[in-house]
Amino acid sequence: LDCFTESFELRGRSIYVTASIGIAVAPVDGHTPKALMHAAEAAMERSKERGGNCSNFYARHMDEQALAQLYLEQELHFALERGQLYLDYQPQWDLRSGRLHGVEALLRWRHPQLGLISPAVFIPLADSTGLIAAIGAWVLREACLQLRRWAKLYPAASLRMSVNVSPRQFDSGTLEDDVAEAIAMSGIAPAQLELEITESMMAKNVAAVALTLKNLRTQGVRVAIDDFGTGYSSLAYLADLPIDTLKIDHSFVRPLETKPGCKAIIASVMALARGLGLQVIAEGVETSAQLAYLRQVGCDEGQGFLMARPLSPARVAALFGQPSPLPGLNGLEPAAAPDCVAD
Repeated sequence: LDCFTESFELRGRSIYVTASIGIAVAPVDGHTPKALMHAAEAAMERSKERGGNCSNFYARHMDEQALAQLYLEQELHFALERGQLYLDYQPQWDLRSGRLHGVEALLRWRHPQLGLISPAVFIPLADSTGLIAAIGAWVLREACLQLRRWAKLYPAASLRMSVNVSPRQFDSGTLEDDVAEAIAMSGIAPAQLELEITESMMAKNVAAVALTLKNLRTQGVRVAIDDFGTGYSSLAYLADLPIDTLKIDHSFVRPLETKPGCKAIIASVMALARGLGLQVIAEGVETSAQLAYLRQVGCDEGQGFLMARPLSPARVAALFGQPSPLPGLNGLEPAAAPDCVAD
């Protein structure tokens, strides 16, 4: 590892290379070259998972983890066709009127043997294997069709549907077609669909991202920046790219009562958004004090367990025509968290 701290000269340029090292020891980790190589490779993969540029000795649990990961990967290939994937929806509320304005579609996987698998586990797996493109296209279609089902049952309900887009899905080259197909199949108004992308997606190739977003905007679709404030990209894209909404990450909302700095950050985001004419949604609203501050600084919308946790389509429909949960929140406790809440 020390040797690799020095640069290599390649065609007049200085190139830096890092090493991920896996170590196996005979005879504990194997009695044959093949067994030792297998163990060393498993240890090397662990070094890569830790970010690289480090070393790891082999441990038996590495094989167990690798087998478990392989099993999940194989099962995920069939999850969609076997009907194991479904969507929950987290309501998004207008913080001034208390009206239900929209919902965010959240992907879930219920395995017949393993039960409910966290999105924090299977979504990165779908992304790394390339399955996310097909799954993401299905999510778009199902979310838009669900919006249409609600509209048929409750014509007065006009909601916005927010759908997360992964980096690989964004780069697939099919996103614009997938969006057009979902809108055409469902018959919803394009402006009812809002795609959520992350800051990190815009840091890679601003020109390509701008073109894709422009084409989506031409279709009439809205665009939101998810987890705003947690990325490392330049703020210049806010002025240059066709964006409608900023979503304040829950990591700034949840500590509002204990970290005064979070209040300053949120107030700054609100001032920035107002200057650019953007809407703002706060995630992770769990207490009435958080809600009061967000209202105070003029935040447009909020979502979180204080108002509603992620719900099935039927439970979302039950909210139509019901009194808003926002007025008179003093003393109201947050809703109990579901088994799986990561989005």
